[in-house]
Amino acid sequence: MLSNDEVWADFLEIMHNSFQEVTFNLWFGKTSLYEITDDKITLLVPMPLHKKMLLSNYYGIISDAFAKVTGVNREIDCILEDEVKTTSSSANRLEDAIVENFDDINSLMFFESNLNPNLKFDNFVVGDTNKFANTASLAVAKNPGLQYNPLFIYGKSGLGKTHLMHAIGNYILENNPKLRVLYTTSDDFRKDYFNLVSNNNKVDVSNNFKNKYRNIDVLIIDDIQFLVGAEKTQDEFFHIFNELHGKNKQIIISSDRSPEDLKLLEERLRSRFAWGLPVDIYPPDFELRCRIVRKKIQNLSINDKMTDEGVEFIANNFDTDVRSLEGAINRLVAYTAMCVPDKIDLKFANEALRDYITRDPYSKSDISIIQKVVADYYKITVEVLKGKRRSANIAYPRMVAMYLCRMLTDESFPRIGMEFGGRDHSTVIHACDKIEEDIKINPELKDTINEIKSKL
Repeated sequence: MLSNDEVWADFLEIMHNSFQEVTFNLWFGKTSLYEITDDKITLLVPMPLHKKMLLSNYYGIISDAFAKVTGVNREIDCILEDEVKTTSSSANRLEDAIVENFDDINSLMFFESNLNPNLKFDNFVVGDTNKFANTASLAVAKNPGLQYNPLFIYGKSGLGKTHLMHAIGNYILENNPKLRVLYTTSDDFRKDYFNLVSNNNKVDVSNNFKNKYRNIDVLIIDDIQFLVGAEKTQDEFFHIFNELHGKNKQIIISSDRSPEDLKLLEERLRSRFAWGLPVDIYPPDFELRCRIVRKKIQNLSINDKMTDEGVEFIANNFDTDVRSLEGAINRLVAYTAMCVPDKIDLKFANEALRDYITRDPYSKSDISIIQKVVADYYKITVEVLKGKRRSANIAYPRMVAMYLCRMLTDESFPRIGMEFGGRDHSTVIHACDKIEEDIKINPELKDTINEIKSKL
C-alpha cells in the first residue's frame, strides 16, 4: 500500500503531464495532500481561489487521477490553510500577490495554446533539407518578436512544418511561461470568424475572439493557403496581423507554397508574409530518411530487431515525406507482431511492405506517366498536351495535368513547366491555382481528378 507521500508524488506526475507548466504551477505548486480517509481525499490549498478552481473546473481530472493512483474512487475536497490554523501570513501574502496580478492569472487560466507538448526541437530530426528551417525556427523561439517576424515556413505536406511550429511554441512557453502562445489552423480561424459574424458581433463573442487572437504574444497559424477564397476572413486576418506585428508580437505561418506562389491570396497579405523570413523545407534525402526511421523506432517493439538493410529498404521505398515513412513503420510493426521474426532484414521488410509499396500511388507517378494518363483520358496525344495550342479542349487538360504533377510528385514549378514545352513556372502556378478553385465549385471536375488518380 502506498504511503501518502507516494500517492501525492504519483498524483503530481499525472497532473504535470495533463497541464501546461504555467497552469500546473499556478494551481498545484502551493497545494499539498492534507488527508486520505476511506471515502475522501482532502487537499490543503492556500486560498479560496484555489479551492473554487480545483473543485469546480478540475474536479473530474483530479478525481480520476487519484483513483488511478490508489485504485479507489473517493470524494475530493479542499481545506484552506487558515482553516487548520497554520500560519496565515504567508497565505495572505500569496493571496495579495495573486489579487495584485489577477488580470495576468485570469488570462492564463482560461487560455489554451493548443500546442502538442510532444513536438519539440529535441525530437525533430535535422538534415540538409530542413536545416535552415530548423535554425530559423530556433532563433525565433529564443527571441520571439525580435527577428524573423513573421517566420513563414513552406513546403509540401508531411515534411515537418507543423512539428517545427509546435516546437517553437513549446520552447517559448518553457522559457517564458507568462507569454500567451496560440497555435491554430486557418480552418479553425475561419470557423471562429464565421461564429463571430453569425452572432452579429455580440459583445461576449467579440470579446472572446479578441482575447484569443489579439491579446496574445505569439500567433502560430498553420496552412494559411486555406484562406483562399474567403475574402472577409482574409481582411480580418490582415488587421490582426497588422496589430500584432505593430506590437512586436511574433507571428509564425506555414503554407504548402511560398508567399509569392499564393496568387489567390490578397496581395497585401502576401507582401506582409515576405516582411520577415520565408524558409522552405524539402523532402528528406536518403540519409535523413534513414535517421528519421531510426529515430521513430527507438521506443517501438521492432527497434532491437531492425537491421541496417531494413532501415535502408524503408528509406529507399518511401521517399516522398515523413508521413509515408511513419505509415511504413506502423505497417511493419503490425506485421512483425503477427509473424514474430528473429530480425527485420531486407527479405522480411520486403515481404511486410511489398503490397503497401505497390498500393502507394505516389511511388510510381512521375511527370511522364501523369501526362500519358491525362492525355488518354481526354483523348488527345501527349505531344498535343505539351504543345503550344491554347484552345479550351487542350488548355484545360494541360492545366489538369500540371496540377496532378504538382500534387503527386515532388517536382518544382519550374521543372514541371520545363516538361510541358518549356513553359514558365508562373504558368504552372496559375494552372494549379485555377484547378484548385474549380474543384471547390465543380463536383464533376473533382470526380474527373479522382478517376485519373485511380488510373495512376
